[in-house]
Amino acid sequence: MVKKITGEEFAKETAGTVLVDFYADWCGPCKMVSPIVDELSEENAEIGFKKVNVDDDPDLAMRYNVRSIPTLILFKDGVEVDRVIGFTPKQRLQAWLDSHK
Repeated sequence: MVKKITGEEFAKETAGTVLVDFYADWCGPCKMVSPIVDELSEENAEIGFKKVNVDDDPDLAMRYNVRSIPTLILFKDGVEVDRVIGFTPKQRLQAWLDSHK
């Protein structure tokens, strides 16, 4: 399950290994990647999965330099380790996650 978080919750919600999906409701590619992120969250229990709506939290999007959506950022203990921008197929996202384990 992917939990929607706000800027106020961000610090406590990114402890450990966490993938954060920065998205917008109106974004077509975001709608395409969302079910993939949901599937990955079920298949990778050791990783936390969160999402941030950039329209609801523009300051958080600016803090992490999110200029295109979807942007998936992988954090380890609150520190960004890598990101993927744009629609990416499930197999490539899984390989990306595996490369950071």
